[in-house]
Amino acid sequence: MPRDAVTNEKPDASTTQKAQQGGPADSSLRVLVIDDEVAMGQACRRVLQTEGHDVQCFSMPEAGLQAALSGEFDIILLDLMMSGLGGLDILRQIKLSAIPSEVIIITGNATVESAVDAMKHGAHDYLSKPFTPDQLRMAVRRAAEHSRLIRENVVLRHELEIHQGFEGIIGESRSMERVFALARRVAPTDGTVLLIGESGTGKEMFVRAIHRLSRRSDHLLLACDCSALAPTLLESELFGHVKGSFSGAIVTKQGLFEAAHCGTLFLDEIGNLSMETQGKLLRALETKHVKKVGDTTEREVDIRLISATNRDLMEMVRTGEFREDLYYRLNVVPIYLPPLRDRAGDIPLLATAFLERFCRKNQVAVKGFSSEAMTLMESYAWPGNVRELRNIVERLAILCDHDRIEPRHLPEEIREVRVRATSNAAPLPRSWEEFKRLKQQVRDSAVQQLERRFLLDVLERCGGNVSRAAEEIGIQRTNLHALLRKHGLTS
Repeated sequence: MPRDAVTNEKPDASTTQKAQQGGPADSSLRVLVIDDEVAMGQACRRVLQTEGHDVQCFSMPEAGLQAALSGEFDIILLDLMMSGLGGLDILRQIKLSAIPSEVIIITGNATVESAVDAMKHGAHDYLSKPFTPDQLRMAVRRAAEHSRLIRENVVLRHELEIHQGFEGIIGESRSMERVFALARRVAPTDGTVLLIGESGTGKEMFVRAIHRLSRRSDHLLLACDCSALAPTLLESELFGHVKGSFSGAIVTKQGLFEAAHCGTLFLDEIGNLSMETQGKLLRALETKHVKKVGDTTEREVDIRLISATNRDLMEMVRTGEFREDLYYRLNVVPIYLPPLRDRAGDIPLLATAFLERFCRKNQVAVKGFSSEAMTLMESYAWPGNVRELRNIVERLAILCDHDRIEPRHLPEEIREVRVRATSNAAPLPRSWEEFKRLKQQVRDSAVQQLERRFLLDVLERCGGNVSRAAEEIGIQRTNLHALLRKHGLTS
């Protein structure tokens, strides 16, 4: 072994002097050494401690693995060949557990194959025994720099998502974070998605985001509004038709299923399909074959289906308006998009983003909203959801005669929020009896608000499925429907 190899007992003088002088050593790192040669671990500790790092050593692979899985270390030095649990086995478990530590493989039995195998399993670097103190320091510095860049990238991505949202969809509320997480998880798969939410909640934006993040992003995303066409025309739109199959069919037409082959097909307002079209859609999804109207041959299709609705499909199943088998075929991954009134904390973020966008578009200089105007906007119910907010902000950006939007610029329906709030303010009671009545009213109002939030939360967790929600909270479905009607909510 060379005189200056890591296992040498005496640290080199230049390193000692550099550490004493506070030279260009790395900032303090937590380093874990897993090597069944005790001397190797001690030598690595001596070298790295002179750099100011905190080093822990384990000669038992199993104990070293437990320490590694704690996630407390920046760098892990891992021997490849150990008795019992091998280095590659430990590396696999570290990476499977998503531990962010950078791993440097060290071994005395270096081969090209073992190096490539270690890199394939996520190792950052590779050192062959014997190696010098300088080689060890350089490997640790490279790993630390790589780790720093990754952390900075994560921070930048988080800041970008705060300012630009998830794939352009803005929201910081807890309910939207859950929607974003679910969309990220399902997007890379071929899972069938059902988006549930009121009109204007951004269902089509989520469809585009899921398609962009999918394996099919290089192929077409095609959309069809199931409420815009009569049943006969809708069937032709979806599956195509051959020339002469019906009056007006002067040419053979390709349907959306065929046109979207290898891509994504989005069916909006799926609850408006006729029973006959529902049956044909179900068959196409189950067989992956479609037949044009008036044709005798079938064609194989490969599409990823995303559908959306603002209606309670489960209730439609119970009333016989929607096929139960098709409902379960569509409802593989339900995503519930909350209305804007239930994510009021996102209103300032959305309004500001829209204002900046429309100011650039129309070349106007409106700096923002006054606090009074924003308070009114946060108190408004927004029955048209994000779409209504976007349209109103565009109108304000164009018509505002000041550098800041004030309450007087807002539409009358939003300004009325303040009037209603003022008129609803109860006068102070004059007697103990009046106080007790007022206290009961306040208590009832608070319970009503809490009850509404409770219902919204369970509906969101269950993807708008009333039966599942009733089972989860332990009440009869009919009672849950009554509560929803009481609060003016729909599943």
